[in-house]
Amino acid sequence: MKNNWISFLEENALKFKDKTALIEQATNRRLSYYDLNNEVDLLAAILEDNGVGYGDAIAFLNSTNCLLHVTLMLACAKIGALFVPLNFRLSQSEIEDVITRLSPKLYLGVGPKILNIATQYLDTSLIDLNQKRLPKSIHKSQLQDTILMLFTSGSTGIPKGVMFHGEMLLSNQRETCLGWGLTSDDVTLVETPFFHTGGYNVLLLPLLFLGGTSILARSFDADNVFNMIEQENVSVYFAVPTMFQMLLEKSRFHECNFQSIRFFISGGAACSIQMIEEFQKKNLVFKQGFGLTEVGPNCFLLDEKFALTKAGSIGRPMPHSKVRVVDLDGNDVLLNQPGELLLSGRHVCLGYYKNPKAFSDCFRDGYFHTGDLVRFDEDGFYYVVGRIKDMYISGGENVFPGEVEKQITEHHDISEAVVVAVSSPKWGEVGYAFLKTEANISIEVLREFLNTRLSRYKHPHFVKCLKELPLLPNGKVDRKKLKALALELL
Repeated sequence: MKNNWISFLEENALKFKDKTALIEQATNRRLSYYDLNNEVDLLAAILEDNGVGYGDAIAFLNSTNCLLHVTLMLACAKIGALFVPLNFRLSQSEIEDVITRLSPKLYLGVGPKILNIATQYLDTSLIDLNQKRLPKSIHKSQLQDTILMLFTSGSTGIPKGVMFHGEMLLSNQRETCLGWGLTSDDVTLVETPFFHTGGYNVLLLPLLFLGGTSILARSFDADNVFNMIEQENVSVYFAVPTMFQMLLEKSRFHECNFQSIRFFISGGAACSIQMIEEFQKKNLVFKQGFGLTEVGPNCFLLDEKFALTKAGSIGRPMPHSKVRVVDLDGNDVLLNQPGELLLSGRHVCLGYYKNPKAFSDCFRDGYFHTGDLVRFDEDGFYYVVGRIKDMYISGGENVFPGEVEKQITEHHDISEAVVVAVSSPKWGEVGYAFLKTEANISIEVLREFLNTRLSRYKHPHFVKCLKELPLLPNGKVDRKKLKALALELL
């Protein structure tokens, strides 16, 4: 096995020479594997012209997903540099703070410089991509080098730079292709922002590794999903449950020709049985995955044949993931008992950039402590019951919001639910439930529905019905905003 990570692209430039690797939907630019490798070489040479070398960091800012996110990332790997895509949804001062802490060799964007920083700037819109050049460097990124860095917010809200090394990326590529049954004939649509791990690692890099095709969309749009399925024969598609629900709510869902789709992949949260059944009526099947930025994101897999019989499960661990579930004292828990999920393997990141203490707090004895609370059943399937920080104590009993939310969404009028903790003078803490529904469901009706499903101490004490739940940029529900709304309503 070669020690440099980028070798797969060079091999595919020969093996799949004229096959389309990437399509930039906004411009309809289509790069074959041969042309992609040439363009990556050109950008690597241009980075060298601007003083970027082995171990240097570059930061890229663009207001939407684009082809340059991918080609620049791969170009950095050609010369052993570190690529950092910036979160364009942050305020200008927040972005400037990230760059100041990063101290990159070069900052790139599309158009005139907008950030008030001293870092050297390169306007990529002025680059002539019709050239053909090779980089001078022989120092390609090795498997233990940091290739990509994505910023994730911790409990403090201060972004932490997660360092993706070559072995981490390669492990995810291989296991995703094998575990999910991807082929070189597969076509996908990439909508997840590239400052999130899903943008690169769920399907894009695995399919580039395999010789498949990826369509890069600016952002999620339900009609565009239908268009790409029908026009570009998308065969595998990843989204979070909220996005699948938005597809389902479109009248076009019942008219779209889904013939090219082999399967959908859901992540970020469990899909409701009601939604899965609606998709299955059209012979559309789900695989479900689970992971997080620091260790993945593809660590668990729920195959489509278990979509209903193991509804709510994140599946079984993928072969590259070593798993433990422990209590607060670090002891392994018993069957169906909740505990913190610990993960180990080659897919664990190198650490947090310039913050070794924060990483050592999470990575102990060879395992990454995820902060997720899970349980596992007698068949080896795992279920997320919440986050440690989301768990609350009501009347002396632990309540896991994920468990409560799963039961609430069994109600036929409720498509999504989020439960947050609020203070109670009598019980210490109780649940406030936010429901995505067109109906007007009272707390009395909700608690009556839950009577045979959950112990009384787990029942929410307050409810608010909403037509839409607030979302984060990655499509997940914004729990912090709902917690603030609950406090405001009370």
